[in-house]
Amino acid sequence: MNVVLLREAASLLFLMAGLFFWFWGSWPLLEVRPLLDRLHKLTVSDSLGSLLMLLGLLIRRPDWWPLYGLAMLGLMLWNTIFGYVVARGVHQSRPQRAKARELGDAS
Repeated sequence: MNVVLLREAASLLFLMAGLFFWFWGSWPLLEVRPLLDRLHKLTVSDSLGSLLMLLGLLIRRPDWWPLYGLAMLGLMLWNTIFGYVVARGVHQSRPQRAKARELGDAS
């Protein structure tokens, strides 16, 4: 089998896997679950899907590795920081009573 065909097949496989993770992470937004659960699934699967798609593009165009590497690094940092900021904002906006209930204080 030709090396070019193997590269194309691997690239398409990564692109399809990334697309699958995008849809898989977006689907829980329609479910009735706590907001943080839905956001956690969304951010993790979007990050993984985007990284897989960038890897698929990197296999297809290896001469663009600086651009794809920078995009991968930015994606990992941005999604981690964004997820932390959203969780922190939701956690701080809860009333004190809900926080006490989570800690097991029933008074």
